[in-house]
Amino acid sequence: MTDQICVAIDGMGGDNAPHMIVGGVNRAAHTHQNVKFLIFGDEAKLGPLLEEFPSIQPRCEIRHTADAVSNNDKPTTALRTAKNSSMRLAIDAVANGEASAIVSAGNTGALMAMATIVLKTLPGISRPAIATSFPTQNGDCVMLDLGANIECDANNLVQFAVMGEVYARNELKLEQPSIGILNVGVEGLKGNDSVKEAAGILQKSSLPIKFFGFVEGDDIGKGTVDVIVTDGFTGNIALKTVEGTAKMFAHFLRNALTSSLMSKMGALIAKPAIEKLRSHFDPRRYNGAMLLGLNGICVKSHGGTDHIGFAHAVEVGVNLVKRDFNKHIKEDLDHLMTSEIEIGSQSAAE
Repeated sequence: MTDQICVAIDGMGGDNAPHMIVGGVNRAAHTHQNVKFLIFGDEAKLGPLLEEFPSIQPRCEIRHTADAVSNNDKPTTALRTAKNSSMRLAIDAVANGEASAIVSAGNTGALMAMATIVLKTLPGISRPAIATSFPTQNGDCVMLDLGANIECDANNLVQFAVMGEVYARNELKLEQPSIGILNVGVEGLKGNDSVKEAAGILQKSSLPIKFFGFVEGDDIGKGTVDVIVTDGFTGNIALKTVEGTAKMFAHFLRNALTSSLMSKMGALIAKPAIEKLRSHFDPRRYNGAMLLGLNGICVKSHGGTDHIGFAHAVEVGVNLVKRDFNKHIKEDLDHLMTSEIEIGSQSAAE
């Protein structure tokens, strides 16, 4: 790995592109002085924005394309018709070795489909998964899958557990993250066949991982485990429920603190504590979901974020490149597959 890291940017992806994109690149560039950027998109729009930040211009290169993937494009349509889009060309830059990571705030389904076809999956990985971190009572936690795979079998869940454990060690800097499988109960007899079989594989594995067992929905906020493994259908609903609950809490807190003169005076006194709480739960701090299992670093930023949130997504990608993240996933998968519990043929072994 060279000293300088190159990150490919989808300059036209996201609700507030390209202004948010260029602002985020500027913020990330000042944090990471050894990173250069390939920004793909409409040069007529990107150029004037980049001129506002002359200090980073030597480390930024605009690759012009007039095509972009819209939020309404279906993944299959994007695969067929968007080969010259900013998203596709940014992914291609990782595939051909020009860049070490790609960051996009664009259409999630299209990004997953394109990245899977172009970058392909790592050896031993059947399907990529979307993973991100969020706050709990005991610090941050990682959850996957968050929507890439609606239905998963036991082997998929085991692969997610391995990738999630590596992600938590690298992103959250945990020496030995604990892993739990999201279920309708903690008892071993509860749940569908996939979660029960996956739990059995992880319990028998010789990997030095800390498998907790099953966890329930209320364990997410408690921070019972560091890594929560589930299928994309359940994971996406759980994530949106957490986000919605946080917004509801903020709504009622804001109303309560402004409901009367006494409340406003109390809010003024409690302002430092409120600001600390707001900062801790600021969604921009957790922006940047990793598409785990691909043969290349691919980070999905929330489409509605601002330049601060996008800068954090870029930082996620840069940090994973620096830590040679995919190498660690390969090593753990090799270990698992040689421990007499083959991920792809568990039923045959039994």
